[in-house]
Amino acid sequence: MSVWLSIALGLVLLIVGGELLVRGAVASAKALGVSPLLIGLTLVGFGTSTPELVTSVTAAINGSPGIAVGNVVGSNIANILLILGLSAVIYPMAVNPKGFKRDALMLVASAVACAVVVVYGRMGPLVGVLFVLSLFAYVGYVYRQEKTAPDEAAVVAEHRSDDARKGPKTIILAVLMAVVGIAITIYGAKFLVGGAIELAKSYGVSDAIIGLTIVAVGTSMPEFVTSVMAAIRKHADVAYGNIIGSNIYNILFILGATSFVKPIDMPAQIARFDIWVMLATTALLVVFARTGIKLQRWEGCVFIGCYVAYTGYLISIA
Repeated sequence: MSVWLSIALGLVLLIVGGELLVRGAVASAKALGVSPLLIGLTLVGFGTSTPELVTSVTAAINGSPGIAVGNVVGSNIANILLILGLSAVIYPMAVNPKGFKRDALMLVASAVACAVVVVYGRMGPLVGVLFVLSLFAYVGYVYRQEKTAPDEAAVVAEHRSDDARKGPKTIILAVLMAVVGIAITIYGAKFLVGGAIELAKSYGVSDAIIGLTIVAVGTSMPEFVTSVMAAIRKHADVAYGNIIGSNIYNILFILGATSFVKPIDMPAQIARFDIWVMLATTALLVVFARTGIKLQRWEGCVFIGCYVAYTGYLISIA
């Protein structure tokens, strides 16, 4: 199988598998009577981040830390600059002040924590466990807060649950769909990572650049589809919530779980440049969202322009 065919097949399987997993998991939760608030806070975010998780774990096991870390860092950059930028261009996003203050703080804290471990040069199981536990504590705190004093942030989470595409109504079929989705995602990651490694070898490019570009954008497709569709439906709050939640999950859960499975040696290239781009991108999002508590179309255009410039730079040094 050719390198490009392997990558293309892997991306298709990741997208299909992630979609089936989200549909099956959400349908199973609804059949069991789980509240839309909890579904929106957990299953939708974890489900759309599954392609990144499986891909990073597979890459780490295969001895390609550049793909494993580049996937997370690159996905976070693409989520904000490309996906959120395009969503804002489609429909400007009002930002809930209470939710923004809480979630932006966690987003910045997770980005800084990621930068610290990348600059340090190695991430072991203990740090990975701390990352994952931090995510669980955050989700638990948000759920309790919105359950006891619901506001617009709770509505956002419920919109995320409502916007998730429908799955089977029977619990058995829903669980089966979720299991099939996981299996397809695993096979997709195998093809994608294998193709990405061969591509890097064939063209003499570092696996970090492949992880930051092709792999990162490909595994972000579930967030892309979910956020753009939410913007088209004028559920801009869902598009914004998807990206904030996904970026937090990517760092705390995906990077954390990956380092727990296998310690990660951080690529020097990402430590020198790309992690700082991720921090700057996160800071720009906070500034734009804070001014007027809204993401305007022109700000979305700035995001997209920055992503084009960033990608162009990576191509130029490849």
